[in-house]
Amino acid sequence: MSAIKLPIVPASFFAIVLGLCGLGGAWRAAHRVWETPVWVSEALMAAAVIIWIILAVLYILKWVFVRAAAKAELMHPIQCCFIGLGGVSTMLVGGALLPYSRIAAVIVFAVGAILTVCFGVWRTGLLWQGDRDPSTTTPVLLLPTAAGAFVAATNLSALGYPDWGQVVFGIGFFSWLAIESILIHRLYTMPQMIPALRPTLGIMLAPPTVGGIAYLSGTVGAPDALVHAMLGYGILQALVLIRLIRWLRAQPFGAGYWAFTFGASALATLAIRLVDRGDTTGPVVTSAPYFLGLASLVIAVIALATLRQLLTGKLVPAPVPAAAPAPAPASP
Repeated sequence: MSAIKLPIVPASFFAIVLGLCGLGGAWRAAHRVWETPVWVSEALMAAAVIIWIILAVLYILKWVFVRAAAKAELMHPIQCCFIGLGGVSTMLVGGALLPYSRIAAVIVFAVGAILTVCFGVWRTGLLWQGDRDPSTTTPVLLLPTAAGAFVAATNLSALGYPDWGQVVFGIGFFSWLAIESILIHRLYTMPQMIPALRPTLGIMLAPPTVGGIAYLSGTVGAPDALVHAMLGYGILQALVLIRLIRWLRAQPFGAGYWAFTFGASALATLAIRLVDRGDTTGPVVTSAPYFLGLASLVIAVIALATLRQLLTGKLVPAPVPAAAPAPAPASP
């Protein structure tokens, strides 16, 4: 019988789920505010759920059949943080299911939250011990705690637990401020990132925008100065990334470019939710439709390029055969 062959799916592929769920959330918000077609958001959410199932199965099978590769990823100083996206994407899928089944949403969210907490605490414990190469300091450090906490806070509020959401928001907010200060110091004072790491800078757009959504979800009333300030900082991050497009593109296209999508979709979602919560005049109302259009365009382009790579066999690493049984010893 031929050996089983599996694609070695990197944990970073879970960023695809984040981008699609994020854009689906933006279009859900747009449906509430502007009565856009509901099928757009639900088609995006359905695609995200299907891809999440495929990636989750392949990632579990990687630990079963290609354990050495899975362990190497877990201990890698940069790639390991993408493992946190497994839990974050699972929580987002829980949010996608909420309009259809509260029980399913709670179960899926709980699994994702447990994975996120366990991995975040484990990884943070390693970071506190130091002895790291500063060149491995990249925005992926934001994923286990900042991104995970903001998504958890948003979902907790959506499930009816805004007080818990406020507590969890604090984890994400202060983790973001602490980690970003380290990242800015690294960017300002050390040699520039190698091309392969530059797409991770897309993650910088996510904390202020995803955090702003989490903040709105756990509060009531008209939007206040803090959430407007978070939107403003998100806009700054987006402008800097646009300014760096040529420099960022030194790295050929790959799945890593999905790092830009969650923040881009969250920027649109935050602006639309601010309109929904009471902003009737000013820059937010004017810019919200453009943010939605830009996020949709960015994610559509990246999705089509990803599909093209998948169809040409350039996206997923080559299949690796399962370990063959040891040959029988030769007869004496």
